[in-house]
Amino acid sequence: QVQLVESGGGLVQAGGSLRLSCAASGNIFSINDMGWYRQAPGKQRELVATITHTGSTNYADSVKGRCTISRDNAKNTVYLQMNSLKPEDTAVYYCALIHPYGPDYWGQGTQVTVSS
Repeated sequence: QVQLVESGGGLVQAGGSLRLSCAASGNIFSINDMGWYRQAPGKQRELVATITHTGSTNYADSVKGRCTISRDNAKNTVYLQMNSLKPEDTAVYYCALIHPYGPDYWGQGTQVTVSS
């Protein structure tokens, strides 16, 4: 069973930066794609960024140029560096293990709040 734990969220002013971390337990981290998703109150969960097991990345248009997803397989950790944060980025951010059929395991989430 895979367990994912997010950390690094908090309250920041618009224009600030945060680095989110997702630590994974289990023995399949290095062979799976990973992703970051976010969900604002009353909104659907949406994709933020993905990174394959080989390191290829993809980003939602809303964060492209402001966010960088990376992974350290030796530490079983995936990161999301977020810069130039906007109030619209306020949400609970989740990491997930992604299979070809879609996201599977989810973490509990970490809150990101961006003030004006």
